[in-house]
Amino acid sequence: QVQLVESGGGLVQPGGSLRLSCAASGIIFRLNAMGWYRQAPGKERELVAAITSGGNTNYADSVKGRFTISRDNAKNTVNLQMISLKPEDTAVYYCNADVTGVYRKVYWGQGTQVTVSS
Repeated sequence: QVQLVESGGGLVQPGGSLRLSCAASGIIFRLNAMGWYRQAPGKERELVAAITSGGNTNYADSVKGRFTISRDNAKNTVNLQMISLKPEDTAVYYCNADVTGVYRKVYWGQGTQVTVSS
């Protein structure tokens, strides 16, 4: 089994910054693509940013230029640096990882709340 544990959420004022981190642990032979998704109340979960094992990135249009995804393959972590936060960024943020362990499977973290409000 593989566990993904997120950290770094919280309350921030508009224009502020936050950094989310996600650590993967368990039987991991290879971490493939990793990403961050978010789900706001009453809305569907959406992709925020993703990064391949080789470092190629993909962002939702709404966060381009404000969010940066990165990963540390040695530590099995993925991070999301968020700047210039807006109230519409308020959501539960979930870490996601495509893991080759005993089997190949996609795992999700438990989610971390990000609230952007004055």
